[in-house]
Amino acid sequence: MRVILDTNILCSALLAPGGPTDKLYRAWREGRFVLLTSEQQLEEFRRVTRYPRLRRFIEAAAAGAMHNELRRLAVLIEKLPAVDASSDPADNFLLSMAQAGEANLLVTGDKHDLLGLGTFQRTRIVTARRLLELLGEKKKRKPKRAVKATRRATRKGRR
Repeated sequence: MRVILDTNILCSALLAPGGPTDKLYRAWREGRFVLLTSEQQLEEFRRVTRYPRLRRFIEAAAAGAMHNELRRLAVLIEKLPAVDASSDPADNFLLSMAQAGEANLLVTGDKHDLLGLGTFQRTRIVTARRLLELLGEKKKRKPKRAVKATRRATRKGRR
């Protein structure tokens, strides 16, 4: 499966260790899908992770390590066609990557523009949680003990 992770997903993986976006990044590192990127995305990632409002939450070393892993291990798409399909022109390079890289999925948190498209050519545009579901990740449920305790407390309250 060929996947593009939007820059907001990559940044979110750094901001929320253990969260859905971090789980996706780890799934890629485990070889569960092929990650596509481009010079334009790598530059955007470097720029965004240096924003003053994010620097308080993202360690420079962690951002640098992720950038280096992306450059070294992801499939780098070099020739991007001109695309003008998103209502946000800044997102068009992601759609261009999807086209040139023949991506199956584009994962984003951009609810207004990219997710609103649903698909672009043969690429489905999905959330991080949706890709986790496709990879077979299940939502964590409460342990049975916690469920039983909740039921008992509810029954006692009825009496």
